Amino acid sequence: MNPLIRKARIQDVKAMHALLLNNPEDEGLVLPRSYAQLYSQLRDFFVAVDRDTGAVLGCCALNICWEALAEVRSLSVAKPYRGNQLGRLLVEASLSEAVTIGIYSVFVLTNTPAFFARLGFVEAPKDDLPQKVWGDCINCPKFPDCDEIAMTITL
Repeated sequence: MNPLIRKARIQDVKAMHALLLNNPEDEGLVLPRSYAQLYSQLRDFFVAVDRDTGAVLGCCALNICWEALAEVRSLSVAKPYRGNQLGRLLVEASLSEAVTIGIYSVFVLTNTPAFFARLGFVEAPKDDLPQKVWGDCINCPKFPDCDEIAMTITL
């Protein structure tokens, strides 16, 4: 497989929505995003696409919190394509963009810490993250009993 990692486009939103909402095998692993959220945050997203068909195989976002901090979020890869390094490539694209725009501190909230540890993230106390980070938590079905692990990386 030779996927293309690129910035998301308007025509990718329906496939991204399906990845983030309609994957019952991932229930609880990714915070669902509405169409409205995806359209308004489209510039945050990278997608992995099949070079031959153009099908969206995965997505990931880099959300800027403020001048010195960003979050990698909404990482999802279609089940048949997992284990092919797409998740790694999507996160690396997000981290590269962070450096390009001058942000060197990135965090993730995850239920898959081993994956992010392989990319250089280290576990951090949730209390070390600024309060503003928790704005999306109110929309999470697990709120207020979050079981995610905070991890950070300095680039």
